[in-house]
Amino acid sequence: MLIIRPVDFPDLPALEQLSAKSGGGITTLPANREHLARLIGTTQNSLNRKVTHPHDESYHFVLEDTTTGHLIGISGIESCIGLDTPFYSYRIDEVIHASSELQIHNRIPSLNLCQDYNGTSRLCTRFLEPEQNTAFNSHLLSRARMLFMAEHMKRFSRRTVAELQGLIDEHGRSPFWEAVGRHFFRMDLAKADYLSGINRKTFIAELMPHYPVYVPLLSEEAQKALGQPRPDIEHVMDLLEDEGFEYRGYVDIFDAGPTLEVRTDNIRTIWQSRNITVAIGEAGGDDWLMVSNNLLQNYRCLIMRGNADNPVISMEVADRLQVSNGDTLRLIQLDADDLGV
Repeated sequence: MLIIRPVDFPDLPALEQLSAKSGGGITTLPANREHLARLIGTTQNSLNRKVTHPHDESYHFVLEDTTTGHLIGISGIESCIGLDTPFYSYRIDEVIHASSELQIHNRIPSLNLCQDYNGTSRLCTRFLEPEQNTAFNSHLLSRARMLFMAEHMKRFSRRTVAELQGLIDEHGRSPFWEAVGRHFFRMDLAKADYLSGINRKTFIAELMPHYPVYVPLLSEEAQKALGQPRPDIEHVMDLLEDEGFEYRGYVDIFDAGPTLEVRTDNIRTIWQSRNITVAIGEAGGDDWLMVSNNLLQNYRCLIMRGNADNPVISMEVADRLQVSNGDTLRLIQLDADDLGV
């Protein structure tokens, strides 16, 4: 059985393995033991903290195969970004250049460094082992954290964003980074991502150009990369857009990948989910259901078959979710086509 739970300190060796398998492609999952240990510590501290409004909490969850104890994925949520260090983005705007004498009126697209997303919540650190990257596992890993948000809304901001990795070639080079970032940072994209991932972000403010970057001056390849996700994660963008996230012209400052945003209470998994009273018995039904307990430190979430109108859970599921008769669960019905089953 596959189950989502908060990451904990015994998971550190497994996190290092996941980081190695990601190949440095996840900024918030760098190959740095100290950072990964801090990621676990922050999660555990956040879960044990009394929260009346979002601050610097972050929560990371692992996808575990309970049969083997093997961790096959990780995903996270940051409650409120940009508090300790600014959260930078490029906003794609237009600069107007006009000459009444020549009767010329040009609208020039430009990239403007901004901190517009400071104060929002952020979905982050989503990674599945390549051999486990199925639609079923992707939905569980991505949407389980949204069920967590639904039950603990006061811990999160009114708006949520998600960044997607931008285009890179077969050699790991980003056309946008080669056209912009490399000229200011004098380092490879992988190193810039690594430094950003371990929270050494002051170099961004010190080295990034603070004046608009005119898009027509970039290479054609770099221009085409603006707001485009890596082809292998387009399904993640589709999933987020189905949840209500939208692209509104903000891109990552390193690889120009798209940043998506949504009002937190408009996330589909949040507003469509509901609480039910636990009934343990013989589970029957052909519906696909994602269910979670309503706990903090012992949060658990899984996908099961059942009857959406009259859900009953087996004793095995109850044990995995750490619930008893009369407790409450949060539930949402899933589409079999979305799960690929």
